[in-house]
Amino acid sequence: MFLTRLMLAARRVARRPSAAALRGLHSPEEFNRILERERVRSDRTGEVFSLVVFTVGRRPADAETLAHLARILKRRLRLTDEAGRLDDRRIGAMLPATPVLGAWTVIDDVCLCLPRGVPMPECGVYTYPSQLQAGDNEDNAGVGHSDDGRPVRAMEKLFLQRLPLWKRSVDIVVASFALLAFSPLFAVVAAAIKCTSPGPVLFRQKRGGLGGKEFTMLKFRSMIIDAEARKKHLLALNEQDGPAFKIKVDPRVTRFGRFLRATSIDELPQLWNVLRGDMSLVGPRPLPCDETEACSGWLRQRLDVTPGLTCIWQVRGRSRVSFADWVRMDVQYIRSRSLGGDLKLLAQTVPAVILRRGAS
Repeated sequence: MFLTRLMLAARRVARRPSAAALRGLHSPEEFNRILERERVRSDRTGEVFSLVVFTVGRRPADAETLAHLARILKRRLRLTDEAGRLDDRRIGAMLPATPVLGAWTVIDDVCLCLPRGVPMPECGVYTYPSQLQAGDNEDNAGVGHSDDGRPVRAMEKLFLQRLPLWKRSVDIVVASFALLAFSPLFAVVAAAIKCTSPGPVLFRQKRGGLGGKEFTMLKFRSMIIDAEARKKHLLALNEQDGPAFKIKVDPRVTRFGRFLRATSIDELPQLWNVLRGDMSLVGPRPLPCDETEACSGWLRQRLDVTPGLTCIWQVRGRSRVSFADWVRMDVQYIRSRSLGGDLKLLAQTVPAVILRRGAS
């Protein structure tokens, strides 16, 4: 067993290019920070930038390809470009102010410079903001096409942050316990909804989750059954700026629904969404799909993580801030999320709910 592990470790080392061969390339951590910085700059200026990615296999010969790519990129790239490692098998080059066509030109030049007999890498282009044609959906491999017909991927997907193990573990434990503890309350609320208004107990709505992916969010129904159909007639009364829709005195809310909303009891069925993995206990609140799609530029940074039941916005007083400030709070959370921070926000949410800060 020991000899087998030793041989596997030796093979892994053999597959990796030497540190000297990759000298001058940014580490994965540094390169991710560079991409994030350029994303912020692009959100501010509206200028497109591209990322070209070279991927090799796991054979020893492929490690040689990485070494050649590193040397060629150092000669080929402009002073404003940045090259770095994404992982052991991928090298990326960040190209400011470069659309899809320019990025593919770089790929063609680099591949032509590879020595004869060296295995060709798999090449791909990511752009930010996405440059896919209107109505051109990505295929199953996540590849779309730009206006000039070149294959391209949306870089937004590279910024997505999956749930860390610690966070998913807390979600499962707390959501499971809370669903059991609140089950008697759920029965009472369900009976009250049935007795006070016609229609189902639960309200199901499509919301934008991680990366904008749709999921069905659950709530105790607090409105009349045709509330969604009536929304278009109330848009002129919207009191929230930006794409979000909020009315302090919403005529669609039932009498018992006002109590559910004021106490936030209507949100408790989302514990099931947390258990399923569609949501987390702490994270940016998910918006309806039409409002999610209306977000553009830096506002879409809130989609980088799994949405949650509560976040900074809920604690500091919902319905009291502009949508831009709301998103800034979400981005603040995303950049600093930790186990201690999540536990603190959960603890602060309890008094915020009891005191009904910003609830309507």
